[in-house]
Amino acid sequence: MKINSYSFGKIVINRIIYTKDVIILPDRVIYPWWRKEGHLLQWEDIEDVLKEAPQLLIIGKGYSGLMQVPESLIKRLNEKGIKVLIGNTAEMVKIFNSAEEKNKIAALHLTC
Repeated sequence: MKINSYSFGKIVINRIIYTKDVIILPDRVIYPWWRKEGHLLQWEDIEDVLKEAPQLLIIGKGYSGLMQVPESLIKRLNEKGIKVLIGNTAEMVKIFNSAEEKNKIAALHLTC
């Protein structure tokens, strides 16, 4: 998967336009991606995709970085051997495109 572009509220992945939050898996895009609480990432929000056993989970917290990612969630992911990178979505798009890990997942909030 390749992210062609990202701007507030819009992302283009493999030349397909998405206007709601997404999770990018190695072979498909989960769209739209809804969270239990919009600006708070919780285990339940990503539990199913973790069955893919990613080496790397890239979390885009939004254009301005307003989505919260609790330390307890990061710790739990690390304990499962998953490397976690978190930042505003524009930064995480660049990292996703350049990351060498084959089994990587991106969970991207597109607004806020």
